[in-house]
Amino acid sequence: MTASREIHLVRRPEGMPVPEDFALVETQVAELGEGEVLVRNLLMSVDPYMRPRLSGAQPLNAAMEGGALGRIEKSRNPAFKEGSLVTSRQGFRELFVSDGKGLTPLSPDPALPLSVYMHVLGMTGFTAYGGLLHIGQLKDGEQVFVSTAAGAVGSIAAQIAKIKGCYVVGSTGSDDKVRWLTEEAGLDVALNYKNEPIRKALKAAAPKGIDVYFDNVGGDHLDAALSVMNTLGRIAVCGMISGYNEAGSRTPVYNLSNIIYGRINVRGFVGADFPHLYEPFRAEMAEWLKAGRIKYQETIYQGIDQAPAAMIGLLKGANTGKMLVALAD
Repeated sequence: MTASREIHLVRRPEGMPVPEDFALVETQVAELGEGEVLVRNLLMSVDPYMRPRLSGAQPLNAAMEGGALGRIEKSRNPAFKEGSLVTSRQGFRELFVSDGKGLTPLSPDPALPLSVYMHVLGMTGFTAYGGLLHIGQLKDGEQVFVSTAAGAVGSIAAQIAKIKGCYVVGSTGSDDKVRWLTEEAGLDVALNYKNEPIRKALKAAAPKGIDVYFDNVGGDHLDAALSVMNTLGRIAVCGMISGYNEAGSRTPVYNLSNIIYGRINVRGFVGADFPHLYEPFRAEMAEWLKAGRIKYQETIYQGIDQAPAAMIGLLKGANTGKMLVALAD
């Protein structure tokens, strides 16, 4: 038996999660059986979609699930060599035993940091890529708005739009993030929605209207986008973080009728909706990264015991870019 630690959800959050909703639990990992491997997680991902799961889908008093990148420490499975890297959905724990199902072998490019496989070259980057190009049907040179544009998904979506020659407006919640979006990520305009009502600010920032809105927020941002959408515009709905800590968003959307008169296509999606894009995504994104055309930021907490703080910090907007927890070297 090998000692490990994991994070359990011990009660359903009411509104914003608090540390008392979680527990750090010491466990013992069983010895390997034939065909099994022991994985030590190196990095785990913390993402906004996890918050709705805390209200029902995530079982109580059990290890939480989330994306992770780990190393095979021991193997009795010929498909996995000791020392090799894998990705999985077994985050929020230091060690786990697997029969190989749900493990994806990873052969990282030595020219790139390993952590990028948890965001830009992982599911967040893929979500941005497919959401913008496949769901949003982006055309070169269009007018684009991205909410939570300094976040892990939004920042990549916004930069892809710039690579495609688009005029890009992004919204975020701090002046520091505004500066990063304009000075580093290259957006045409970045708005701090805390300084001015987003509807008024977006109207001024998008004089030619919006063809594609990549929505991570819902609520007032969706309402603002609907007020300036061009005819036959597309809205790719990736998230609605404005309502994740409530039973439903309390910010009303008044402009829904514009969907009719503007013939606007509104579609929600998840990354599993466009698997055929995965290989072209990995190839293009790796080249963009190496060429410096895609910039990114990371917020990294250290140790499994800090995972609840990382989750709460993410929901409060304390992160810049991708929120990660480092579990081992």
